[in-house]
Amino acid sequence: MTVAWVFPGQGSQKIGMAKQIENLPNTKERFSYASEVFERNLFEICEFNSESKNPLSDLNNTINTQICLFLVESVLLDALKNNGFKPNYVAGHSLGEITALYCADVFSFEDCISLIKVRSQLMVNAVEGSMAAVIGFERNQLDTLVKKIDDVVIANDNSSSQVVVSGSNEALEILSREISCKRFLKLNVSGAFHSPFMNGPAAKFSDYLKQIKFSNPSYPVISNYEPLCCSDPNELKIRLENQMCNGVRWRETMDLMAKDSNLHFVEIGPSNVLSGLAKRHLKDVKISQVSSSNQLSY
Repeated sequence: MTVAWVFPGQGSQKIGMAKQIENLPNTKERFSYASEVFERNLFEICEFNSESKNPLSDLNNTINTQICLFLVESVLLDALKNNGFKPNYVAGHSLGEITALYCADVFSFEDCISLIKVRSQLMVNAVEGSMAAVIGFERNQLDTLVKKIDDVVIANDNSSSQVVVSGSNEALEILSREISCKRFLKLNVSGAFHSPFMNGPAAKFSDYLKQIKFSNPSYPVISNYEPLCCSDPNELKIRLENQMCNGVRWRETMDLMAKDSNLHFVEIGPSNVLSGLAKRHLKDVKISQVSSSNQLSY
């Protein structure tokens, strides 16, 4: 059986997710290290459902979401490895691609913490445009409208029935009026992520990545920018550089996985976002979820 480990990104965070792993090796040390780098108590941020007016303590603030998700996912995946489990290849959705690269030993835990701090700050500071989820649509109509309307792109191509679009507020408003769909939901984000609106932040991120050594991966990695298995560290760096200003091609990632008739899809993270997409998109595939210290097997 071919085992794919997949790691979710923003939107899969859950209050209480750190508590679910606190008895695992490295949890306390990793949260402590990252909290020092980020200058805030990340374990507490994961635990308190604050309706706080202070965004610094809000788990849903991008600057907190990305690092907290990575910490939870990294602890879980290393615990699985310590229990003798390993994948045939790995993939991650948006932020989850960084976890996938860490899982494949492309770079160190410490490099990931620094990298995520830079990435999340660049995204928080992005102020152009916005994003919206589109659910229950006709693909040809969506593709036609995206080509027709300036300043809008598909940011997350999640499945045949769910995408996230990025663009100017005006373009999103036009699209919402013209498309036939079950739901068109504006997202509470600071910018038009995974779109050309992120070219400036992406250039800065690319400059930062030049300082990071990418090692040969222990397992092939499927990237968001180019959804094909890759074991070339230089190519993986190029793909990660391009990720911020290009779409997450998750539907194509699942289509690639579907070519394997004996696939075990294992989502490692606090919720079942990617598992849900896989259940609706893939057929005759075994799907497992690892989200706490009580689930370290599949």
